[in-house]
Amino acid sequence: MPLSIATWNINSVRLRLPIVEHYLESRAPDVLCLQETKCPDGSFPVAAFRKLGYEHVAIHGQKGYHGVAIVSKRPFLSVDKRDFCEKGDARHLAVTIETAIGPMDLHDFYIPAGGDEPDPVVNDKFAHKLAFLDELKIWLGSAASATPTTVSRRPDIAPRV
Repeated sequence: MPLSIATWNINSVRLRLPIVEHYLESRAPDVLCLQETKCPDGSFPVAAFRKLGYEHVAIHGQKGYHGVAIVSKRPFLSVDKRDFCEKGDARHLAVTIETAIGPMDLHDFYIPAGGDEPDPVVNDKFAHKLAFLDELKIWLGSAASATPTTVSRRPDIAPRV
């Protein structure tokens, strides 16, 4: 039972919904991870995804900026969110999905871009990016150095949110 996963920085899911629908109809991945959804949870177009067979929808959104979502043909065993850097900016979402080899944790991240100036002293956006990556590295711990196959086959070593 293979599992296909697609990821897409959509830059506004509602604005680009027709393109997403076309993609899902033509490619039909089992799971689609979206970043930069730019909509609050209550405004996410859940019905459009369910109409296409993506019955399972997890959302971590906010108005105007950021936001991540995972839509799936397979049920979620769990859904978790993490607030990196205590900014409340909806940049992480995790789901656990059953696979042929057991449960798999799937994380969807929208990592801060960091702006144009790569200097954390003069650029708060770059400082945020570095802080986000530092926190992510600490959180993942030993799983950060594991291969994706190892993490997928051994969900016990993947961090739980």
